[in-house]
Amino acid sequence: MIDHINALQTSWYLSPPWRGTIPPVAVNLLERVFLRTTRTFGYCCGMQWKHECWIYSIDCRNEILHATHNQIIATGELEAIKVHKPAFVLGERVILCSHDKGTKQRLILGIALVHNSWFYLIELMSPTLIKTPTISNRFSLVGEKSLVRVNV
Repeated sequence: MIDHINALQTSWYLSPPWRGTIPPVAVNLLERVFLRTTRTFGYCCGMQWKHECWIYSIDCRNEILHATHNQIIATGELEAIKVHKPAFVLGERVILCSHDKGTKQRLILGIALVHNSWFYLIELMSPTLIKTPTISNRFSLVGEKSLVRVNV
C-alpha cells in the first residue's frame, strides 16, 4: 500500500499544473517593466504559476508588487544588477535534498530573487483529502543548495 501512495505522490509532484507544455512567460527575470496599475516602472524579480497563470513579482524600489501579464508592459531592458544566473529554470525537475519522507522529486513552479540570491518555488506537500482546521501552505521557496538537478 505504501508503494501505491509513493507512486501517487510522485505522479502528483511531477505533473505540471499548467497541463502539458509550459506556457511562455511575458517578461524575463530582471527585465524592466511598466506596471499599468500603479503607473510605475520596476523590474521582474520573480514569477510563479498560480491561479492558472504566471504571477510576476515586480520590484518597484520601495515594495514588491504582484501582477499578471495583462498588468505589465515589458521594456526589453534588463536591470543592471550583479547577480549570478538562476541555477534552475521554470518547470525543471529537481530533487529536494532536505525532505526526509516520501518522494523527493519536484518541479520548479516559480523563481524569486531575494536579497541577491535565487530561490525556487516547489510544492512541499501534496494536497490532503480531509479539510483541516489549520491552514498550511503546501508551497515553499527553497534555496539553490537544497536542490539537485535531475538528469532525465
